[in-house]
Amino acid sequence: MSKPTSDGDARQVVVSNRKARFEYEVLQTAEAGIVLRGTEVKALREGRANLQDAFGRFENGELWLHNLHISPYEAGNRFNHDPLRPRKLLLHRRELRKLVGQVEQKGLTLVPLDLYFRRGIAKLTLALVRGKKLHDKRDDVRKRETQREMERAYKVS
Repeated sequence: MSKPTSDGDARQVVVSNRKARFEYEVLQTAEAGIVLRGTEVKALREGRANLQDAFGRFENGELWLHNLHISPYEAGNRFNHDPLRPRKLLLHRRELRKLVGQVEQKGLTLVPLDLYFRRGIAKLTLALVRGKKLHDKRDDVRKRETQREMERAYKVS
């Protein structure tokens, strides 16, 4: 599945973290490059990744993505990659500084939303998020269901 972006490039989305938008309130997003090995890229092109429990963490002034599961490449040999290894994220220095200050605030964290290819290069949509309370999640479900009911009623008439 690919969709055009503002600059006319096609994004070939590999995997999305749909649950993140339900579990968290997205405050800000950024596009980051991701450092991958050869077999990881091949496995991603096959769509064999899971963003479910992934999160970003700052270590020694660098941003790392933890718990991104990329399944081993089927045709890989003994040099295949570790599925859960931490992967370095690439952002401009000023973006990193800005995120460091915001992540230090209480209750904010970095969560990946999408993993995709743009011009053949793997990119990640990283979001600065705050966890939702149970009543906020219930409100979202209620709004979504009323929207569906309105659409159904509109189609019938």
